[in-house]
Amino acid sequence: MLIFLLAYVGGVLTIFSPCVLPVLPFVFARADQSFRSAGLPILLGMAATFTVLASLATVGGAWLVEVNQYGRYAAMSLLLLLGMALMFPSWSERMMRPFVALGASLQQRADRQHSVQGGLLLGVAVGFLWAPCAGPILGLVLAGAALNGANLYSAALLLAFAAGAATSLGLALLAGGRVFAWMKRNLGFEEWLRRGLGALVVAGIVVIALGWDTRFLAQFTFLNTAVSEQRLIDQLYRPDANAVAATRKAPPLSGATQWLNSPALNDEMLRGKVVLVDFWTYSCINCLRTLPYLKAWDAKYRAQGLVIIGVHAPEFAFEKDLRNVETAVRDLGIDYPVAIDNQYTIWNAYQNEYWPAHYLIDAGGKIRHQHFGEGAYQETEQMIQTLLKEAHQGLALSDGIVQVQGEGATAQAANVQRSPETYLGHARQENFASPEAIRRDTAARYSTPRRLDKDQWALSGAWLVGKESALLQAPGGAIDYHFQGRDLHLVLGSRNGQPVRFKVSLDGKSPGKHHGADTDAQGNGVIREQRLYQLIRQSGEIKDRRFRIEFPDAGAEAFAFTFG
Repeated sequence: MLIFLLAYVGGVLTIFSPCVLPVLPFVFARADQSFRSAGLPILLGMAATFTVLASLATVGGAWLVEVNQYGRYAAMSLLLLLGMALMFPSWSERMMRPFVALGASLQQRADRQHSVQGGLLLGVAVGFLWAPCAGPILGLVLAGAALNGANLYSAALLLAFAAGAATSLGLALLAGGRVFAWMKRNLGFEEWLRRGLGALVVAGIVVIALGWDTRFLAQFTFLNTAVSEQRLIDQLYRPDANAVAATRKAPPLSGATQWLNSPALNDEMLRGKVVLVDFWTYSCINCLRTLPYLKAWDAKYRAQGLVIIGVHAPEFAFEKDLRNVETAVRDLGIDYPVAIDNQYTIWNAYQNEYWPAHYLIDAGGKIRHQHFGEGAYQETEQMIQTLLKEAHQGLALSDGIVQVQGEGATAQAANVQRSPETYLGHARQENFASPEAIRRDTAARYSTPRRLDKDQWALSGAWLVGKESALLQAPGGAIDYHFQGRDLHLVLGSRNGQPVRFKVSLDGKSPGKHHGADTDAQGNGVIREQRLYQLIRQSGEIKDRRFRIEFPDAGAEAFAFTFG
């Protein structure tokens, strides 16, 4: 969260530079007019200018980084240049001179108008004239965003910067000459602050280029706030899992690329039925743990008018392969209809965001209940009974609740502290502890540190880390994880389609009675298809352990760890 505060402060500081003084008189000239007709249009025009320039810079920077590893070097070079511009204002002035000329021209046109349109034009001019001050700090935010890709994180950084700039300008408009005079007295402090920030940026580039940042921060897991931030987001934006959904018409099921266990279904065919739509994907451990209940409900209520439809929306690329899904459906014993939603057409129609997600639809085609994630099985089954009785007056149903017990990966999770779901691809990677920095989409060698803190993991050997997975390039690679939980699962595949052997250990020993469904007591196993593998199930006392999986063959591809 500190980086967002710094971005906000950076936006505020843009108004404290000497080069902003020529701009402020034009803004203050309209301070005696209505804020709605004068001040607000200026702010909107300035914001629009920043938005357009920032969007172009972010997209261009992200494209540059995506080209290859050299794009990262180019982005770091840009950061170095901008850091030097902070230290030496004359560099900044020369870099931004074309923007100043354009802004001056726009300002002259705006000065001839006194309407809302004139205020908007003046805001655009302010945006360009402000460029020498905002340019270096805004550029640092943009370059940093380019290194991480154009995503919600970088958009939030830009929003924080814009909020800071708008705050300072708004204060200037409201306070008028008093703020203007105070700024004149404090310009020297801001100049030294800018130069100090520039020196820190230059030093930071040296640290990043040498890989010292990764090696140092890897020793401190408390610095990684991604998990806690995601939990907060879930609490703020995730609907109440036990609440009855606001009644709305269920979207159509059109858009599936294929149907399994059934011909294509539509609204007319489902009229008068109670429908449970289950969004799932076959390598998702949370989805697998709900399957025993779905299968039991299908067996108990199908004859009474319940239709369960599994909408398979893939998380990984290999889950788009129809043959993989067909094999998973057969192996998992799923008999109800499955819609293949490779283009996420049904997913988007429902505005869904979770695996698994259950939507209960009444006989009239309206969504009456929804639940996200595991759990709440009793409430869901009771709602199934209610909707069936509504649809079929006089229907006799047992009020009893199904009792199920899954096996292997479908067994319910233990009520213990568990490590978070951990992705090995660089797109969603966290808690990586190898001393070497990840080289995106490029083969590189990694090593395992002697110590791993809880929830940390590391690679050893030659791996190519892509967006979704880590691919072993040569025999002898391994993955270590200091995990918490009863069960350890790993989504694995073979890139060349050939069987790949592996061997797992716990705390340096064979797992013995702690082996999973896909390993034996000595820890041996074979990757034969792309799916989730249960490698460890602790028996007896459950405690945090150090896990290791070794691959004597090349071609193993690892996607994500999950725990139970």
